[in-house]
Amino acid sequence: MIAFHDVAHDYGGGPLFRNASMTLEKGSFHFLTGPSGAGKSTFLKLCYGELLPSAGSVSLLGQDMKTMSRDDLARTRQRIGIVHQDCQFLDHLTVEQNVALPLSVTGRAVSAENLSDLLAWVGLGGQARALPPTLSGGERQRTALARAIIASPEVLLADEPTGNLDWDMSQRLMSLMIELNRMGTAVLIATHDLNLIRFAKTQVSTRVLRIARGEVQTAGADL
Repeated sequence: MIAFHDVAHDYGGGPLFRNASMTLEKGSFHFLTGPSGAGKSTFLKLCYGELLPSAGSVSLLGQDMKTMSRDDLARTRQRIGIVHQDCQFLDHLTVEQNVALPLSVTGRAVSAENLSDLLAWVGLGGQARALPPTLSGGERQRTALARAIIASPEVLLADEPTGNLDWDMSQRLMSLMIELNRMGTAVLIATHDLNLIRFAKTQVSTRVLRIARGEVQTAGADL
């Protein structure tokens, strides 16, 4: 679904990482870890075409990203859900309106029943008409997850989705993403929280990638 072949990315001061190769297959579950500043967010941006690699190639859902037109890339992104590290909302819109936004901006219909079911699944059935500034940190992250999967994506990418949450809420959010993976969605989560990775590994088969010293490596079983 997403494949890296000897990928490097350089912002101008030397490669942040290099020789990165990996394949995110249908229904798989991956973690990406490494210290702050190692390049986890950059890696994810390469996964949905926000950035082009400085070297090597990235294939998004079967297409080489460097050969894709802007329209091709836009259509491909509709098949990828993204939870950003700093989730942003339109504060004048309600939770349900923010969640439905990825569909409404592309002219696709969203049924009230499906929207209600999705909000209930992430535990926000009672906050459907709330405005984002009134939400807690955990509610904001669950709203971001609902928005990322409203279009039934084939891949979910999440950048430090539990970074500002307590442990109980982190487990709850992770359990939702594990359940989503069991329904067939490929998942890639960037996180520095090794306890969260250990928690997930007790429930789902995962592969852990680590960015270290400019290389993307497969982590061992010592996590």
